Amino acid sequence: MQGWAPAPLTELGQEQANQVGEVLHDNYDIDRILSSDLYRTKEMTELLLEYIDAPVTFESAWREHDIGAYQGLPADEMFERFPEYGLWEVGPEAAYEKPDSGESLIEVRERVVERWEDLLSDCDSDETVLIVAHGGPIRLILGHVKEIEIAEAIMEQSQANCSINEFHYNPETGETEVIRENDTEHH
Repeated sequence: MQGWAPAPLTELGQEQANQVGEVLHDNYDIDRILSSDLYRTKEMTELLLEYIDAPVTFESAWREHDIGAYQGLPADEMFERFPEYGLWEVGPEAAYEKPDSGESLIEVRERVVERWEDLLSDCDSDETVLIVAHGGPIRLILGHVKEIEIAEAIMEQSQANCSINEFHYNPETGETEVIRENDTEHH
């Protein structure tokens, strides 16, 4: 459970970042990049800049779930010792549980969705924005767009490292469509 830990990318992570960088370069004309300000996403963004020429803004809104005092525990041990935090163990009410010095999944969702909505409201209609984030926030954005509950958004949506999720936002209708989800063909 990495949470906000300053964990670096592994060699595999660096390789996957280069692979996705090539795909992004070949398929998208990216106008700007918004990235989580955690160490591993900063490192990934730096690798992506070898393929993409766009300004970057690092923001805390895109951070992974802050699991506080439990950061660094293996996931199976965390949920065995503290089942109240496990959606799989106790159900949707676990989303409201807040670890010591951390945040609840509800708080993560509020943070991420608020920034997502702000982004949509200030985007130009022809702008392509790359968001470099983590699995939890991406699942929560997908859940928000697809109008599914937080437990389903976390438990039933896969997000592989360096996968591509593509959204199309129509400012005239206010509708957002998921075009690609958890695409890892480039790995």
